[in-house]
Amino acid sequence: MNKTLHILNGDSSLPILENSGIKGDVVIWREMLCEGSVLKEVGSDEFWTKRYTFFEEEFGIGRLEYYDKTIKEIVKLENVSGYNEVILWFEFDLFCQVNLLALCSYLLNNYVKKTNYYLICTGKVEGKERLQSLSDYSPLEFKILFENKIALSKSNLEFAKESWELYVENDLNKFNEFNFNQNSKFQYLQAAINQHLNRFPAKNGLNQISTKILEIINSNLFSENEIVRNLLIWQQNETVYGFGDLQYFQYLKKLNTYFSIKDSLYYLNEVGKTVVLQ
Repeated sequence: MNKTLHILNGDSSLPILENSGIKGDVVIWREMLCEGSVLKEVGSDEFWTKRYTFFEEEFGIGRLEYYDKTIKEIVKLENVSGYNEVILWFEFDLFCQVNLLALCSYLLNNYVKKTNYYLICTGKVEGKERLQSLSDYSPLEFKILFENKIALSKSNLEFAKESWELYVENDLNKFNEFNFNQNSKFQYLQAAINQHLNRFPAKNGLNQISTKILEIINSNLFSENEIVRNLLIWQQNETVYGFGDLQYFQYLKKLNTYFSIKDSLYYLNEVGKTVVLQ
């Protein structure tokens, strides 16, 4: 009997998959490895300890909750020998691409020779200007995506693991020296890495996201929610970060030395004005 395992990057596409009629078990990859401390050894005790600490300190998520939502799902992938097919459902953006690299590294560490690995990664669609996410597809279109899935060889997984290890090192020179376009199976990886490079500090000491936040605050009097809403619009139109609102709330919070708040509205203080005017 042909048995299939689907690995989804987050919960949002699960209802679409369930309504598509595509058979198989599902594992949800609930992580955001583009943020916080990471290690090359995905799934090691030290790796999980670092992730526990990150989510507890940044988002107030306790260890038990993190274990139930994240680790409990991911450890199911330690043994996929009972499956003929493992299908990875991911998207073009930095958020997804970093998770994809980590997942491929994890699967390679637990590689099963008789299992076939496949990738479905959404992005460019002929006739559409905007890159497409999985949530842009209907259940019927999911069937088409499934039929056109791309086979991943062991060497493809090895390339992804090498890319993951470079991401963990986070060395600007190594990023610039490595050709992330060399493997056509991961067609959106180079663009995602290019976006990540914008998270390195610029001359003003801030990265692209932090600078954009200050520019938004300087443009008008906005509430916290309005600032994040503007960031999400900017992200969709001009970047491939793929971040959620919680991430942007955290970025805003860490810039509190650059702004003041009055009547729930944000405005730049003198330090913030100096940075924006540079």
